[in-house]
Amino acid sequence: MTTTEKLQTMKPSRLFLSYLIPSLLGMMLMAVNILIDGLFVSHGVGERALAGVNVAVPVYSILLSISLWIGMGGATMYSIALGRGEQKRAQSIFSQAIVTAVLLTSVIIIFSLIFEKQMAYFFGATDEIYPFVRDYLHVILVAGLIYILENILSIFIRNDGNPVLATAGLVVNSILNIILNYIFIFQFGWGVKGAAWATVIATIIGTLVLLLHFRKPTNHLKFITWRLEWATVKSMLLIGLPSFIVEGSAAIMIVATNMSFKHFTGELGITAFAVVNYVHAVFIMIFIGVGAALQPITSYHHGAKLFDRLQTFVKIAVWTGFGIGLLSFLVGSLASDVFIDLFAIQNEEVAAFTRKGIVLFFIGYLFLGVNMVYAEFYQSIEQIRFATLIILSRSLVFLLPSLWILPTLFGPDAIWLAFPVAEGITLLLLIVFKTYHKHRDQSLIS
Repeated sequence: MTTTEKLQTMKPSRLFLSYLIPSLLGMMLMAVNILIDGLFVSHGVGERALAGVNVAVPVYSILLSISLWIGMGGATMYSIALGRGEQKRAQSIFSQAIVTAVLLTSVIIIFSLIFEKQMAYFFGATDEIYPFVRDYLHVILVAGLIYILENILSIFIRNDGNPVLATAGLVVNSILNIILNYIFIFQFGWGVKGAAWATVIATIIGTLVLLLHFRKPTNHLKFITWRLEWATVKSMLLIGLPSFIVEGSAAIMIVATNMSFKHFTGELGITAFAVVNYVHAVFIMIFIGVGAALQPITSYHHGAKLFDRLQTFVKIAVWTGFGIGLLSFLVGSLASDVFIDLFAIQNEEVAAFTRKGIVLFFIGYLFLGVNMVYAEFYQSIEQIRFATLIILSRSLVFLLPSLWILPTLFGPDAIWLAFPVAEGITLLLLIVFKTYHKHRDQSLIS
């Protein structure tokens, strides 16, 4: 069965699962690459080094946001073009996406390397943890282009009907990352530099696995003779903007939260948030995975004008997102001590503050799943204004003020509630919008 036949005829629940399972596994493995760094650093170098790596993590989020910006924008256009039967147009979009990513990333990395120290302190470094921030940050920046290309290739390969290979590349990446982290930190004693280099080398090998897709003569995905078309690049960046905001805002959230904890609690809060944020990196990737599974399906059906079938997939994804959110909240409520033990936190004051933070922070997952699904849905059908509104509301408009207003009014513990408050208000507004515009979605997709 060809990709086109599968998308048009397979039972919706079965088709969604065929994309969801590899997507969830792939996104979780991406998160594992970050989580493993934290675990090995905390056990092999210490709590202060863990805080330093967490301060540097926003750079990884920024690089990932760029790859999602171009990758999701280009892949949405790619799938819509395939749905319309425009294969050469789809291949041109892919080629321009790769070139745009290389050019944009190169400029950002050069600029970041010039102002590397200033960036570290802006992200929340203190004099005590700066050496750890510097060691991790420099390696991540030098190898930044590799992360970008791997993620973009993975997104396009998934949209080309091969989610299994996209996941296989990430499996190889993650397994190698674990092995190399152990060798570089515990055997070679390279500290946080070892964690960074392990991630780099594993990403290179994972990218080589993804390139196997281009050996299949039946795939649509090919790099062809290209020239940058401003209209195409502009549309790509516009459509991908919500994905950029999702991951880019994660970097802003980390920086802003570190600043808030630094102001209200000092190093205690920064270290506690490092643990919570590493756990959050895993869970949020699960929600992104649901949206990533929905995107190629809805983009294709939108291009093929199969609107009734499209709406079925949206309903399945919404219930999936809510179910995962509920399960995530229960895990956080019942297993907070497991996460603390995982990171070998010895300081009892830090452990107590982290325990409280996990329970309060995880309330936000009750709302996050639905918000993410609808943002991905609107993006996948090129309704960027609605997608961007959802993302901006949950990640910036309501979150940033909450990080300062809540602890000012209710004390430092309330910093943990900024994330749930932002997600909850966003979902409430989304429900109100959909209640008063019941027929709006149908008019948007048709």
